Amino acid sequence: MHATLHLLTRTDFPPLRRRAVETLQVNLGYRCNQTCVHCHVNAGPARTEEMSGDNIDALVAFLDANPDVRTLDLTGGAPELNRHFRRLVIAARSHGVRVIDRCNLTILEEPDQEGLAEFLAGHGVEVVASMPCYLQDNVDRQRGKGVYDASIRGLQRLNRLGYGRDGGELRLDLVYNPQGPSLPPPQEALAEDYRRHLAENFGIVFNQLFTLANMPIQRFGSMLVSKGQFDSYMQLLRSAHRDENLEQVMCRSLLSVDWLGYLYDCDFNQQLDLPVRMNQRSRVHLSEITANLLEDAPIRVADHCYGCTAGQGSSCGGALLEKAEV
Repeated sequence: MHATLHLLTRTDFPPLRRRAVETLQVNLGYRCNQTCVHCHVNAGPARTEEMSGDNIDALVAFLDANPDVRTLDLTGGAPELNRHFRRLVIAARSHGVRVIDRCNLTILEEPDQEGLAEFLAGHGVEVVASMPCYLQDNVDRQRGKGVYDASIRGLQRLNRLGYGRDGGELRLDLVYNPQGPSLPPPQEALAEDYRRHLAENFGIVFNQLFTLANMPIQRFGSMLVSKGQFDSYMQLLRSAHRDENLEQVMCRSLLSVDWLGYLYDCDFNQQLDLPVRMNQRSRVHLSEITANLLEDAPIRVADHCYGCTAGQGSSCGGALLEKAEV
């Protein structure tokens, strides 16, 4: 694995400061039932890192103490593999917090995940599902043989439970990543291709497609270094930077939490080990702070941040420019 942090820290990316924290994005662990080429957290079946019960309790306490944080965004690895996943979901929903599950779809067929889809639907959890292409060859090449078919079955199962229906309460969004070192195509046009292909061939419906740029870190960054493509990809991102995306970048209103409970400006900084700093402390734990203390704090930036501001922009909620125009 080639580290990329040393290639990113010398940067001229514009300075950013935080606004009020609206979303808490939590990495529940790096264990996953898949090993994807583009994975920026290097997740896989052999990883053992998992958020503990004590840190789950700290998350619930943080939500109690910070009522303006209204969204809990759960990620991993496969977040559902954390043994405390369902307890956390129930606690958050009981407080009226919006919960998002970043689901890889194939997890719904794992032997120890019986009833997961029904659990998500029963608690009104929004599903953001990885679906890096609507064509089988591309998905299986990026995520592994058989993943496409299992993903289709997962989407159909969620549809049967009411997910993705117009006017319905159960939201189902899909996520697209490019196959290699290129920027995502325009989000809305690609979404129409997804809708047409998935509806005509499988009867699948969904709410929205999010297009995300691949970050030059962890597994994807290492692949770029191995192929001699790192510098050219960074030049692509830098040359496509648009200042207007700076208003919408997710780090300004999102707080990222790692599996140990420490705070970061975003999930990408988490994977580069660039934690939030306060009062000259190198790391800050979730249990040691309230959200209002972070308002107007500087955000740690490096060259990978150009991945969020290139072209139409990229965030966990999809393209930034199209989002701003809605």
